[in-house]
Amino acid sequence: MFNEENTVEQMVLDTLCEGVTSNMVAEERACYGGEIKSWRFIAAEELPRQHSDVMVESMVRDALVRLNPEIKAQPDRADEVLYRLRTIPLSVQSEGLVRANELFAEWLRGEKSMPFGERGEHAPVRLIDFENLSNNDYVVTNQWVYPVKEGGRRFDIIMLVNGIPLVIGEAKTPVRPAVTWVDGASDIHNGYEQSVPQMFVPNVLSFATEGKCYRYGSVRMPIDIWGPWHEGENKAEGTLADVQRSIRSMLRPHVVLDILQNFTLFATDKKHRRIKIICRYQQYEAANLMVARVVKGYPKKGLIWHFQGSGKSLLMVFAAQKLRMHRNLGNPTVMIVVDRIDLDTQITATFNASDTPNMIGAATRQELQSLLAADTRKIIITTIHKFGEAGGRLNERPNIIVMVDEAHRTQEGDLGR
Repeated sequence: MFNEENTVEQMVLDTLCEGVTSNMVAEERACYGGEIKSWRFIAAEELPRQHSDVMVESMVRDALVRLNPEIKAQPDRADEVLYRLRTIPLSVQSEGLVRANELFAEWLRGEKSMPFGERGEHAPVRLIDFENLSNNDYVVTNQWVYPVKEGGRRFDIIMLVNGIPLVIGEAKTPVRPAVTWVDGASDIHNGYEQSVPQMFVPNVLSFATEGKCYRYGSVRMPIDIWGPWHEGENKAEGTLADVQRSIRSMLRPHVVLDILQNFTLFATDKKHRRIKIICRYQQYEAANLMVARVVKGYPKKGLIWHFQGSGKSLLMVFAAQKLRMHRNLGNPTVMIVVDRIDLDTQITATFNASDTPNMIGAATRQELQSLLAADTRKIIITTIHKFGEAGGRLNERPNIIVMVDEAHRTQEGDLGR
């Protein structure tokens, strides 16, 4: 008898655990200087956890000791970190799921510290190694039950990094035309996130598929804006092979961790609600192509052509943040240049809403010249007209990266030059 467990769910598990191709290995070596492990399957009942545990704590403890010299020197310090991590899912009812997710993301990204250094100095705590991804443990499991064995919620697919559940997937049967990926997304958004929000506190993304279409979203994202994930120019949908292609492209370990580290934003919407934003496939692809070109150093320019509504402003946020933090670029300055005051307001509002760190607006020509003369290492937003008659070069440093919005209006004429 065909059902989602022995058809679509099994296909997802097989696809995640299959060996990487030579192309994948070459790409990962180029991006990260080493090969990255595939996911390995462990049955949920074989994982050393209580049903009431959000994380596999023994695996988290092992990672803390492995990745933090200060904890390795005194392994009982791992329990202090675990205590802090446990309190965040417990606070989800009072904080709200998005805010709890944001607090946990700060730990996942290595932004939190503990007084583990010499003389009680604070040292950053690493739950995940983003520098050498082969140091992490990647596990996928299915039929994960939470919070109790009998009568608990049963999750189809859980993907864990160092024992922390970062991705949750829902598979639906492919043989009933009335059942689609929407039913799986609804189970997550209207069911699990409401009844057991604790499981989604560490969540990077969730996905749903019935073997024909693949869609993904972040916590509390309305189902109607869950998106597809395509690779390159191939936008085909409707077959098992199409779903497999999306899974192979998006759910590889280094992509999931790249989305966590560089392509996730927490913003405030117009109704003053906290929301979580993750990238679309075109934003992920474009930003990484931009970063790769800048790191390579040649050619020193490029052009991206956009459809209206394709998320250009957020792409600039993602690219600016990744460029600013890239270890090979030596603490660069990133300039966002627009050609109209209303665009300046729109772009600045997008950066402000997403709490982008180290961002400053140049309100006048003199202020822009002063920022560049002072060798400011931040994200600077300005209009192209403020360059004007500068009288010589504003800064000789080679790691100033300029992104120009609405380039077609100005790049072709004297003003652009």
